[in-house]
Amino acid sequence: MRVSRYFLPVLKENPAEAQIVSHRYMLRAGMIKQQAAGIYSWLPLGLRVLNRIQAIVNEEQIRAGHIPLLMPTLQPADLWRESGRYDDYGQEMLRIKDRQDREMLYGPTNEEMITDIFRAHVTSYKDLPLTLYHIQWKFRDEMRPRFGVMRGREFLMKDGYNFDVDRDSALHAYNRHMVSYLRTYERMGLTAIPMRADSGPIGGDDTHEFLVLAATGESEVFFDSAVTELKLGDRAVDYDNRAEVAAVCKEFTTLYARTDETHDAALFEAIPEERRKVARGIEVGQIFYFGTKYSEAMGASVVTADGSKVPVEMGSHGIGVSRLLGAIIEASHDDKGIIWPEGVTPFPVGIVNLKQGDAATDAASESLYKALAAKGLEALYDDRDERAGAKFATMDLIGLPWRITVGPRGLANGLVELTSRRSGVSEEMTPEAAVARIVEIYGSI
Repeated sequence: MRVSRYFLPVLKENPAEAQIVSHRYMLRAGMIKQQAAGIYSWLPLGLRVLNRIQAIVNEEQIRAGHIPLLMPTLQPADLWRESGRYDDYGQEMLRIKDRQDREMLYGPTNEEMITDIFRAHVTSYKDLPLTLYHIQWKFRDEMRPRFGVMRGREFLMKDGYNFDVDRDSALHAYNRHMVSYLRTYERMGLTAIPMRADSGPIGGDDTHEFLVLAATGESEVFFDSAVTELKLGDRAVDYDNRAEVAAVCKEFTTLYARTDETHDAALFEAIPEERRKVARGIEVGQIFYFGTKYSEAMGASVVTADGSKVPVEMGSHGIGVSRLLGAIIEASHDDKGIIWPEGVTPFPVGIVNLKQGDAATDAASESLYKALAAKGLEALYDDRDERAGAKFATMDLIGLPWRITVGPRGLANGLVELTSRRSGVSEEMTPEAAVARIVEIYGSI
């Protein structure tokens, strides 16, 4: 993509309404535009990142054996009355009526609707286990929406729901989700710690939140610092192997890590002092096991092998897809702008032409652009007739992980400059070597 043909409305100054880093940089980098309190349009650069995050979430859900579908944003109120949550949910629920005076709501979550789908089509234990998920826009009418996409009213969320014949199977689904989430966040360059949490209005006995450490986090968290060193990495996990999946979950949840809602001071004090940490965390996902809470209320049951009829065991599992953009920026930035991890960057590399209009630099920049495209990598080529400082400032602000700088002095020696956004380290090399390095980096992701 050429910057001269792209819609990239960057801002030089920090917007007055932006209180935290991610909100400031998303506005300044031309990623979002506020349309109403807590409601944003996603501009091209922001949409590219949002789509990359969605793709990772989808890939890891499917790898874990979960099946995608798509439910509507509007839901009939009667479903929520069946579960008993319609009046309990509170003013965060946006309640509306259609032209036939039927009561509807803009879905904040989908436990009722997915249970309705299940009970309409599944009657036998032979059809279990079953996990369905979707990525859809949600709405919660926050009293004070703030911090940009971190606490908006309209947000994109992945929510999944498992249906199992017994508790052991449902707890395996819970563990399976935990492992798939760990892999999802690692692919995004995040250390997301699973922490014992409170279930809130979803309900249920077992729940973990996944929190990313950041100074602007909404939750106070208490943890053993050793938990931040745990990585899933490239290890293969057989999601059908209950013991193997449970072992991974045990590895990541044995060390102390809790939110302030479930904090146990006595257990915390037992940790060696040097590893005892208190910080702030940003919630980016949560998993729940809630048994038959919804299936009993809504009549979702199956016939078992002995002919008896039992309510299905259920759980739900959410990832804040749009919220993740803010969390990644909060965890990965400097005073110049965003630093995107390679897994979610809007473009893998930026090309800066230091002397637009010069035949040699134009030709070399075009050649790099086309060579990367031939390898399946779409670079962002800054081909504007603009001073070098402004081009560098734009690249630093939008945070592409790598930059190739093409200038007359380097080309005189047959060289370009490859720069890492994260480390700031630059290295001169031939254009061919620069392309090969970028291909190598992204080929390993």
